[in-house]
Amino acid sequence: FIKSSNSGSFYNIDGFELLDKLYKTYGPIVRLPGLFGSPDIVIIYDAESIAYILRSENLTPKRPGFQSLEHYRKEYKKKSGKVTHEITGLVTDHDEKWKTLRSTVNPILLQPKTIKLYSKILDDVANDMIKRMRLIRDENNMLKGDLSTEMNLWALESIGVVALGDRLNCFDPNLPADSPVRKLIQIVHDFFAVADKLDFKPSLWRIYPTKSYKRAMKLYEDQENLNKYFIQKATEVLKTKRADKESENEKGILEKLLEINEHYAYLMASDLLFAGVDTAANTVIPTFYLLAKNPEKQNKLREEILSCSEKRPYLKACIKEAMRIMPVVSGNLRQKSKEYSLLGYHIPKHSLLTFANQHVSMMDCHYPRPNEYIPERWMADKEDPLYHGNAHPFAFMPFGFGTRSCIGRRIAELEMETFVARVVENFQIDWFGEPLKQYQSALNYAKGPFNFTFKDI
Repeated sequence: FIKSSNSGSFYNIDGFELLDKLYKTYGPIVRLPGLFGSPDIVIIYDAESIAYILRSENLTPKRPGFQSLEHYRKEYKKKSGKVTHEITGLVTDHDEKWKTLRSTVNPILLQPKTIKLYSKILDDVANDMIKRMRLIRDENNMLKGDLSTEMNLWALESIGVVALGDRLNCFDPNLPADSPVRKLIQIVHDFFAVADKLDFKPSLWRIYPTKSYKRAMKLYEDQENLNKYFIQKATEVLKTKRADKESENEKGILEKLLEINEHYAYLMASDLLFAGVDTAANTVIPTFYLLAKNPEKQNKLREEILSCSEKRPYLKACIKEAMRIMPVVSGNLRQKSKEYSLLGYHIPKHSLLTFANQHVSMMDCHYPRPNEYIPERWMADKEDPLYHGNAHPFAFMPFGFGTRSCIGRRIAELEMETFVARVVENFQIDWFGEPLKQYQSALNYAKGPFNFTFKDI
């Protein structure tokens, strides 16, 4: 366990470098002391210990994280005289309240038949993004402006279709600066930056209202109001469709949620927008980078895509391998419901544990040649030394585990597979210069400069 006298050797390092140094210095279990009212965090690097804890937990595991958002929904709104609800969202609720909401929305968001409804419109979004990429390229086939911003626009347009029931038209170059869509784009962009300052770095907001705290409360309120605006707009469209007897078609996610509980529909729209934009954008960027750095893999993927086969196992493998090497989430956080004896240490009840999934998935004891981009490992036969099944089943969990696993997994996979396929189909992706780096915040963000070129096929 870290002692304060040793903390100086970790000064000015963070992210994967910090996790790696902690592991090499202290071994497979490390306790980090909390600051400014934050609790201590225990980091676990051992896959078997991770499995033991996750399998031992009850059916409503507690996953803290975005405490400022939870504070806004449960305390700030009440103090401000705003309407509050018993259930506040999958991101901010725990125990029985979380279970009530999750059990209600599970059959809707995890139903393959429902997700398949979005195949056509998500492909339309992908094709529109391809057109935009062609328009904003310079003479060297590089995208003008910031690539991460462009990928966020694609991700917002994609998840907006699901969460808000219609196209947002994020790609429209003539959108007024004060339009609801422009405001939503900015809010989604600012959300994680603000939450990172308050929830994942030392902050005094729990003691007194700091400037960042006040900004966050305003941001969360603006997002809530915009969600209501778009959902009310979508509701009017749905009423028109019903009047025109178009409702014989299979109903989408928003329509099903509205029929069950309007408040739940608002909550899920908010949480999907919050969780589904930066995550998708910062998964496809590393995927493009690794394909650019491994042209033989890119060519193999393009062959599969151009074959027009309905099943695309290599596409899935390419994205999965990118998530293993450069994941958007470095680990999973849990607050324990019981005490544990783990790796020779006593872990008290209610302790905060972080599972260092990013580090574990790069261990060669689980994945031979871990630093190499080898999508084939996810398709290899059992006799192959690269076969992914030889790894511990808890060494790689990009969407979490169990009842707390990502509710948007199916829609995220469809979005990313659709877009990556269209980009590889249309462009030869190349990279020059220094390797792409990630910086760790609330998520792992791809860091510019983005030295991509996208040449027409």
